[in-house]
Amino acid sequence: MTETSAKPAVADTPAKMVRYQMPLWRKLLAWVAIAAALLVFLVLFDEVLLPFVVGLAVAYFLDPVADWLEGHKAPRWLAATLALGLFALLALVIAILAFPLIQSQVIAAGDALPKYTAKVQLLFADILSHASSTLEPEDIARMREAMGAQVGRAMTLAGTVLKRLFDGGMALVNVTTFVFVTPIVAFYLLRDWDRLIGWVDALIPRPHVVVVREQARQFDDTLAGFVRGQATVCVVLGLGYGLALSLAGLEFGFVIGILSGILAFIPYVGSIFGLFASVGLALLQFDDPVRIGIIAGIFIVGQVLEDNVLTPKLVGERVGLHPVWVIFSLFAGGAVLGFMGMLLALPVAASVGVLTRFAVAQYRQSPIYLGDDHEDDDPGDDPGESPPEAEGASAT
Repeated sequence: MTETSAKPAVADTPAKMVRYQMPLWRKLLAWVAIAAALLVFLVLFDEVLLPFVVGLAVAYFLDPVADWLEGHKAPRWLAATLALGLFALLALVIAILAFPLIQSQVIAAGDALPKYTAKVQLLFADILSHASSTLEPEDIARMREAMGAQVGRAMTLAGTVLKRLFDGGMALVNVTTFVFVTPIVAFYLLRDWDRLIGWVDALIPRPHVVVVREQARQFDDTLAGFVRGQATVCVVLGLGYGLALSLAGLEFGFVIGILSGILAFIPYVGSIFGLFASVGLALLQFDDPVRIGIIAGIFIVGQVLEDNVLTPKLVGERVGLHPVWVIFSLFAGGAVLGFMGMLLALPVAASVGVLTRFAVAQYRQSPIYLGDDHEDDDPGDDPGESPPEAEGASAT
């Protein structure tokens, strides 16, 4: 009996001690393969993924509302329904109030394009007449004809695009899909959000769970802080620009202001677009330099307020997303996957930013940065004093 009972103990001892360690190159290769497969999936199905990506974004930003309702004794399905209902009601109210005004101004702008085209042609004709002293008459005639034709073609094309966009429906968005598919996707994701997060958390390797959770928390703070803060900045700037340009007497100033506010989500792009569009229109509409200066001053003051008041107060520096990085990510996402790529650009930029800061922090704690003389002073040498981040990074 003694020998029989001792054999399992001897056989179990190696099984407990032996632990397979995957080489680092295999881990890196596995993650690269996963990233490549994800990219291929996005490229292959980019035409059908847009409603699902929008639904995911809606669920992500409405989850705090659903959590608050659930904390006040509402079932999760009811909390998700109420959150989506309030969101849809707010969007409907904004559309009812703003869309008719914007539509009328855009259609009026398309109808007024021939008048502005003639003014632009006269402006170029005056410029060419001043240059007649240095150019041959034949060269001036060719330049006048070429510039007039190009300007007329560009203005006519812009007017056609704008009128088709608002008269014939939005060509870039399948309205039927968004009306029916996106709310369904958003509801189910919002209802099961906590369950999905728990399922993903259960898949995290246990040695790295503390580090991964901390990086996920920083990613959530970065993305939510930037998007919510920047969206508020866009609303304030859009309404401010629209009202200021309308009060200054600029035709179609309200729609230019709203478009500038929307484009302000990309740092500096909104103010640059609004400045050039409004000043160009003011040059055609006004003869008084003071009024043109007022139009330009609106966007200069708006940019100063955005940089020194709105962005520091509403977005803050803690989000860690540099404007250049945001611009690059949006343009890169749009170039690769179109509109859906622009939606995915900010989450990717936020995740890359969080991982980069984590990698830099680990590098500054490593012997490569501190040198061999500081290796004994590295807190990672003492398991009792090693921070969770360092443990997870070294295990990774």
